[in-house]
Amino acid sequence: MSARIAILTSGMSRGSNFEAIFNYFHKHRLPVSISFVTINREDAPIKERCERLKVPCHFLPTSDLAVFEEQLHALVDAHRIDLIVLAGFMRKLSGEFLKTVGCPVINIHPALLPKYGGKGMYGMAVHQAVFEAREGASGVTVHYVSDEYDAGEIIARKTVSIRQCKTAEEVARKVLKEEHSLYPKTIWSLLRSHKRLRRSAKRSLITYAL
Repeated sequence: MSARIAILTSGMSRGSNFEAIFNYFHKHRLPVSISFVTINREDAPIKERCERLKVPCHFLPTSDLAVFEEQLHALVDAHRIDLIVLAGFMRKLSGEFLKTVGCPVINIHPALLPKYGGKGMYGMAVHQAVFEAREGASGVTVHYVSDEYDAGEIIARKTVSIRQCKTAEEVARKVLKEEHSLYPKTIWSLLRSHKRLRRSAKRSLITYAL
């Protein structure tokens, strides 16, 4: 039986992580399906990628987060989702939702947390901050989602040397390439270790082998 994941993204997301995840599963013929993607704007750029790859895309506005979480909960239950994957989703999920949704929720951050975590520190803002601080390395961090912004137990990390990067845009391109590699592998490792991550699974028993 295939594992089922759902991807949450924002209306501004172009969908590159989504496509990297889809392509990884397809290339390696893995028993994992992306049951649906959510967007909070009907004109989201990722929508076109979903249509091309024939992945259902649901428009769920986030203006009222309580309503959004109720609708998302219903979708997760209906599709028996094993894992929720954030990809450019820039809203905080409530502690109550995380407790009751019945499956893990993970996110990827384009830097080595916690130094560059926190509200407002996502996407290009992170790369700019790392570049201006003259860091020798950046990286990507996959972590559980908590009810704080970009916080939670870290699952996997990859350090990326940026000493030769001359602009923040170069940093961004190098880090994004590592995101596209690390995120699918981490998702597969998690799912492979735990065939059914449903309500019966206890978080205390979950371990990861990357």
